[in-house]
Amino acid sequence: MYLDMTNNKTNLKKRLSNIAFEVTQNAKTEGPFTGKYFNFFEKGTYHCICCNKDLFDSDKKFKSNSGWPSFSDTLDSNSLSYIQDDSYGMVRTEVRCGNCNAHLGHVFDDGPKPSFKRYCINSVAINFKKK
Repeated sequence: MYLDMTNNKTNLKKRLSNIAFEVTQNAKTEGPFTGKYFNFFEKGTYHCICCNKDLFDSDKKFKSNSGWPSFSDTLDSNSLSYIQDDSYGMVRTEVRCGNCNAHLGHVFDDGPKPSFKRYCINSVAINFKKK
């Protein structure tokens, strides 16, 4: 079930930074190697910046050198939704929050074993809570 974000867009625009709003609401991308969680490896969980949904655990985070925080799996299979993204002449899988539909990033099939997944997530789309 998705939250109705239309009524919340004004509140999100006030609450989020400009780049966080553009990423989560307009599917933009933060610059590579610029996000606060790119080279961050403390123990805890990552949550959607818009609705606080639990998304990723630090145990599944890995250094990918892609320029964005990367995870090999989600906390829960229902925490994300997936959309085919044909932008920029590529075919990719867009990852959105399964609760509020905020754009988070993309998932690729070049991650580590056993999932071989690389959830490439914008730092501005998530918050970290230390264990």
